Amino acid sequence: MELLLETVALYSLKLAYETEGHSPILRDDPLMGGCDREVFGLLVRRGDLVGIHATLQQCLGRALEAVGGEETVLGLELQRLAKDFRAAPMMEELKAPLVALRDYLKEIQ
Repeated sequence: MELLLETVALYSLKLAYETEGHSPILRDDPLMGGCDREVFGLLVRRGDLVGIHATLQQCLGRALEAVGGEETVLGLELQRLAKDFRAAPMMEELKAPLVALRDYLKEIQ
């Protein structure tokens, strides 16, 4: 679960900050800040669903800005997928929406 959360955060930040011709953003990049596997691991072990949602939402918000906001086609789809993620009431139900977010963010890179 931690790796999946970190991957969604990484793809979000890549979309927001990575530019052509510059070094790629990697998992150990300072830009990742509090969105790394260790932070997500702690949140998962604590069962802190609110913390997971808040941390990942920060990254998704940056991605949403990068695609032109919630009024664009890409933004509308990202919002829909993020809503599915936020609607998961239990940790066990996070995987499917996270996989959908990961796949979407990877596709629109």
